[in-house]
Amino acid sequence: MQIALWQVLALSLYAFLAINDIIHMDLGLNRPLFAGFFAGLVMGDIGLGLAIGATLQLMVLGVATFGGSSMPDFMSAALIGTALSVIANEGMEFGIGLAVPVGMLLIQLDVFARFINTFIQHRADAYTEKCELKKIERIHLLGLFTWGLSRALPVAICLIFGNEITQTLTNIMPAWLMSGLKVAGGLLPAVGIAILLKYLPTKKYIPYMLFGFLLAAYLKIPMLGIAIAGVAFAILVFGRSGKQAAVVGSLANEGGMDEDE
Repeated sequence: MQIALWQVLALSLYAFLAINDIIHMDLGLNRPLFAGFFAGLVMGDIGLGLAIGATLQLMVLGVATFGGSSMPDFMSAALIGTALSVIANEGMEFGIGLAVPVGMLLIQLDVFARFINTFIQHRADAYTEKCELKKIERIHLLGLFTWGLSRALPVAICLIFGNEITQTLTNIMPAWLMSGLKVAGGLLPAVGIAILLKYLPTKKYIPYMLFGFLLAAYLKIPMLGIAIAGVAFAILVFGRSGKQAAVVGSLANEGGMDEDE
């Protein structure tokens, strides 16, 4: 499959807007799940985009940047991985296997963008001392382009040259290496789930997790059915917790009345 120019522009524009969204509006565009969905929509395979985006989303749950720290850019990786998977006519494992190293590599561009914005900030400080308000507004707008281009340019370059590179690599890549990429891509969802479970009170709700495993592994119930069962259990657990809290509060109030008397 050949990628069209409008597809390159659409995915590059999404990357430009998404990185600025996380700084200014936080509408969720920077999340790999949404990026994968958009890439799948543009490339004509929404299911593949959602699968890649959701897997990468699991790997960044609970991870955030503090101060000047950087984290893997799995938003751009979801765009690139989905697009190149559709171009190469490969499955989810191939796309994830490409997306993870791309996300790790783009950490360096995040650091570079922060470095450039440091210069912009110093210029803004100089304009502030001179009370040049118009120049302060313009220099801050320049920062938007710095962040946007740090994501849009890599995405555009990978998509423009990635078609030929992907086709060439697919043709010359030995079968053992292709199989290794697919195996690694298949293992990464388990890694993401393990990271997620580390942040959750797993020991407290281990019976529900085992029940979900039973539904998936032995009864072969689709993920949507398991999700519905999870929602039902969540409603029951929160309802029971609310009743327990009400009972504890009632007992506390009664105890307080006895002390007053």
